[in-house]
Amino acid sequence: MKTFASASLCLALCLNFLSGTAKPNVILFIVDDMGLMDTSVPMLADEKGMPERHPLNDWYRTPNMERLAKRGVRFSQFYAQSVCSPTRASIMTGQNSARHRITQFISPESKNAGPKDWKWEGLTSKDTTLPSILRSNGYHTIFAGKAHFAPIGYEGEDPTKLGFDVNVAGCSFGAPGSYFGEDGYGNLDPKRKRRAVPGLEKYHKTDTFLSEAITLEAKAAINRSLQMEKPFFLYMSHYAVHSPFQSDPRFIKNYESSKKPRSAKSFATLIEGIDKSLGDLMDHVVEQGVAEDTLMLFVGDNGSDAPLGDTYGYFSSAPLRGKKGTCYEGGIRVPFIAGWAKTGQGNPFEIARNHLHHEQIGTVMDIFSTILDASNTTPPAKHQVDGVSLLPQLSGRINKERTDQFMCHFPHSHRSSHFTSFRKGDWKLIYRYLDGEGKRKSKKPLPKYELYNLRKDPYETKNLALGNTGKTNEMIRLMSRQLETEDALFPVRGDAELRPQPIK
Repeated sequence: MKTFASASLCLALCLNFLSGTAKPNVILFIVDDMGLMDTSVPMLADEKGMPERHPLNDWYRTPNMERLAKRGVRFSQFYAQSVCSPTRASIMTGQNSARHRITQFISPESKNAGPKDWKWEGLTSKDTTLPSILRSNGYHTIFAGKAHFAPIGYEGEDPTKLGFDVNVAGCSFGAPGSYFGEDGYGNLDPKRKRRAVPGLEKYHKTDTFLSEAITLEAKAAINRSLQMEKPFFLYMSHYAVHSPFQSDPRFIKNYESSKKPRSAKSFATLIEGIDKSLGDLMDHVVEQGVAEDTLMLFVGDNGSDAPLGDTYGYFSSAPLRGKKGTCYEGGIRVPFIAGWAKTGQGNPFEIARNHLHHEQIGTVMDIFSTILDASNTTPPAKHQVDGVSLLPQLSGRINKERTDQFMCHFPHSHRSSHFTSFRKGDWKLIYRYLDGEGKRKSKKPLPKYELYNLRKDPYETKNLALGNTGKTNEMIRLMSRQLETEDALFPVRGDAELRPQPIK
């Protein structure tokens, strides 16, 4: 039975829709370290544009992702930054990482190495953020899960300083001390207390897994929003599937017979726990009578970190190359699914059903613009936005006005180090600022220039850079232009700033 508050909210939303001022509820469901292939939903398209299954789709069990995909649109070419904090800042601001300058994952205790002025202090209350804009338009804004917006002791470590009305378990770090309620998610274990998840004391000493506890609290926060008769924005961001790869005991039986490593089995249980959370939220808004008004956006924040093989090979993201932290497609391509929690006549606008959008790219910057567009909200005029609304693409159409390029700028040391990855149309350039730099087992140095035609070679097997210097230098010019436009910071060696140089 619907509550009175839910029925009142439904009536208010219907009246708003009829008057052209609909404000749908929005659930933005972000999964940490989940790449494009970490799901049973086939995300890649074959030559005819039809969904194509790969072995990893048969390894993971995600029935609720399948359920949402059947109700909506999924993208085969959706891009994020190569690590989490830059992506999360891009979602919050609508800006590319080169512009907002949070270009590396934020270390909770100290500044990570990088260019002098990179924004290691994270987001602050002075930044224009998605929840703050929505709140000014009447939304009740809820944060749940992993925040990782700023270091310890800095303003942005508390999501309520960034535009959220409610904070459930969010703090400065991204890796939890523990996923187990028995040890208080790290609070009751001295060895794990350094990364103890805050604010979930009611579940301490219970068998409630962390993903479940956050989901329960998110559902309660939704109920409070409905009682206030306000539309809600839920930024649902699980700590899973970040390391430590601890098995979710609810699902371990599903993987016991596999010969894969124990850590890979644990990773799979974390994925299935996230999938259950997604389904629980979908069911909850149905029970509350607001499902047709609830837009659900599901996205990963960087490529897969599944412990299935080496960094640059075809393992964690197969058939894509690489994994989290790398410049290859497996490091920057993520799942994106959008749909109504329930399809029906009450949906404020059209979303195509069971549609695989493979013709164009999408990016994490687009999420900012899409949610504002869907909620009839306008960003401040002085705030530069790099993303575009995905609503035309969500309807199943091509958006002829959107850009066909994406840039991941990473002037730091990590799995792939000091690089800019730049895609324009079918072509992708990888530029390394320091020759041969990168962490891998092979002693063979990595090339300074890599060029791939992703239409002909989607798995990045044949480097065309030196054999097609004209195209390589054209891509370097286009990349340099975007870096300049976004006022990017560059690696420095000695007193010299390293900027892209063409092949001579």
